[in-house]
Amino acid sequence: MLDPKLIRQDLSKVAELLKKRGMTLDVARINSLEEKRKELQVLVQQLQSERNANAKAVGQAKAQGKNVDEILHQVKDLGEKLQATESEFEQVQNALNDMLAMIPNIPHESVPEGLKEECNKEIRKWGTPKKYDFEVKDHVDLGARIGMDFPTAAKLSGARFVVLRNKLARLQRALIQFMLDIHIKEHGYQEIYVPTLVTAECLFGTGQLPKMKEDVFSVNSEQGFYLVPTSEVSVTNTIRDEILEIDQLPQKFVCYSSCFRSEAGSYGKDTRGMIRNHQFEKVEMIQISHPDKSYEVLEEMTKHAETILQRLELPYRVVALCGGDLGFCAAKTYDLEVWLPSQNCYREISSCSNTESFQARRMKARFKDKAGKIDFVHTLNGSGLAVGRTLVAILENNQDAIGRIHIPKALQPYFDGQSVIE
Repeated sequence: MLDPKLIRQDLSKVAELLKKRGMTLDVARINSLEEKRKELQVLVQQLQSERNANAKAVGQAKAQGKNVDEILHQVKDLGEKLQATESEFEQVQNALNDMLAMIPNIPHESVPEGLKEECNKEIRKWGTPKKYDFEVKDHVDLGARIGMDFPTAAKLSGARFVVLRNKLARLQRALIQFMLDIHIKEHGYQEIYVPTLVTAECLFGTGQLPKMKEDVFSVNSEQGFYLVPTSEVSVTNTIRDEILEIDQLPQKFVCYSSCFRSEAGSYGKDTRGMIRNHQFEKVEMIQISHPDKSYEVLEEMTKHAETILQRLELPYRVVALCGGDLGFCAAKTYDLEVWLPSQNCYREISSCSNTESFQARRMKARFKDKAGKIDFVHTLNGSGLAVGRTLVAILENNQDAIGRIHIPKALQPYFDGQSVIE
């Protein structure tokens, strides 16, 4: 959530900055609601004062033995008017809060201009895509003979799910362990395990609700649970309603979890294979940072995700997302895109984002500096990496002419030294 003071004091500036996202902010509507809110707030205070004065007058009149019927009638009328005004004030405040909750984060000044994916800016590349002297297969055809089972998954759950068997299941498990090992032992993250069922309050805190409600799976229960679209939701909310000491920053967490997304609006896109499933595995990095350090942290986290791809010898590129391609909470995002031979292009495998204080304001997550001043922390998240897409990239980049998969050297210790899946 944006700073309410900024919205009240310079709404036109906010509207101008949000144009970088391609968003037209309804300034007139917000101003109208804010003026009405102020007007009703003053009226509520006046009515409360009058009610209190009349209540005091009743006590004085009774003490003097006077008839208080007329004053009591006035108190009753004021009470009814106050109740109606308070109700109207609450409605206006809720309408204003609903509008403010739907306003995305302001893009950082370094975010590239543009509203479409084509406007994203390539920052760097690593590795060279291999040249094959045979016709490459995609991961679906490669996986069919070694344990990638979509028919059984469809029988169990429907479209956009997968069953992995035997060595492919082991490859997925090896990838998860490998990623966790690197981030914990080399990058200094603390491993954390969190629930995958969360409350609406958690999803509001990290910005999935109310804006992206259609992309989140709701569990029909009395508790009102939701399945997490990413462990970012659970992990980041561990500091909700907390005031951290400055020496507790930064906090660095890494978490493996299953993730669940409805992929609303994506039908007809990436429907083949494991690129866009409803359930997938991910190793997520989260950092809670001092505001002055968060952009250094963003660069650091991006390099941490790159390390995984480099160790797996997978060609990739890093792109800075343009304003129109940013996620709702992000002030700046780097996407890592891995090379997929079957598609002859780079595809997203990780996003690393700085949300600045946007999520922290929604969660009331703060820190206290040495002077005792309290301010909002900055929160950052990054995939380190999306496990299913990493598995896809390994299959496609490491295939040979007879359909065998050569296991990257970094993963061979997790396979007892085995170097080929066939």
